[in-house]
Amino acid sequence: MIVAIFPHPTHPDATKLAKQIVDFFHAHKVKVVAEPPYTDALSVDPLSSVKEVEFLISMGGDGTILRLAHKYRHLKAAILGINLGHLGFMADVPTSDLLPSLRDFLEGAYTIENRLMIEGKAPNGQTFYAINDFVMHRAHNPSLIELSIYLDDLYLNTFEADGIILATPNGSTAYSLAAGGPILSPGLDGFVITPICPHTISNRPIVLTTTQELRIEYQSHYPKIEVIADGLDTIHITPRQSFSFKKSNKTFRLVTLKRRDYYSTLRTKLGWSGKLRH
Repeated sequence: MIVAIFPHPTHPDATKLAKQIVDFFHAHKVKVVAEPPYTDALSVDPLSSVKEVEFLISMGGDGTILRLAHKYRHLKAAILGINLGHLGFMADVPTSDLLPSLRDFLEGAYTIENRLMIEGKAPNGQTFYAINDFVMHRAHNPSLIELSIYLDDLYLNTFEADGIILATPNGSTAYSLAAGGPILSPGLDGFVITPICPHTISNRPIVLTTTQELRIEYQSHYPKIEVIADGLDTIHITPRQSFSFKKSNKTFRLVTLKRRDYYSTLRTKLGWSGKLRH
């Protein structure tokens, strides 16, 4: 097995914890690689020295996982997230449970979930991908913007709002949730459209199947607006231009340990206080 480890670049304890992880893997005959400058700090070979990597070990939060998934998409490796932050739904291995979790990982007590992604096509034909969401936002415009939504060219609605979030189930617990959207189980084959600060309270999030292609057209006669994929790639569109979206053939491969479950993560991360009565 070959794993690549990516310590968070600014977390004060990241390198120290990464060294513990490397020592643990080396003790179990697992080859570890990294990117400079961590190759020297961790006494491992560079990532460029190997042709294939089976797993990426992300040390940070969900944002770190997204950046790695986009940057190293060509590796087709599954990602295991070590949570160095606070609110993490993908990076759900706490440092307090680090070594037991790594033991389970080496013993095969995990699953690899192939979570769906969105493929977005810009007006110029350029293609972008999102694991969490695409956000269409008014950018520097001082007023609300009008965005018309079509499903397989069938008109759905025009939202007058700060923008619209199109999220995957994986991304339903991110920006969409903060904007009032529902939580979708990560295995669900669907998308959620969540308006951002809509002008009328009757505008509500809507969950859609992935069998239809969405097209969102910018209707207002204002300056250009932003379309942002996973908070990483930003594209600008002008009035009467549209962006099309569909379920991607690509998937996001996430390692989930059997010692954790999604719903306990929800309860913990969202601070739910419900009690089970017997």
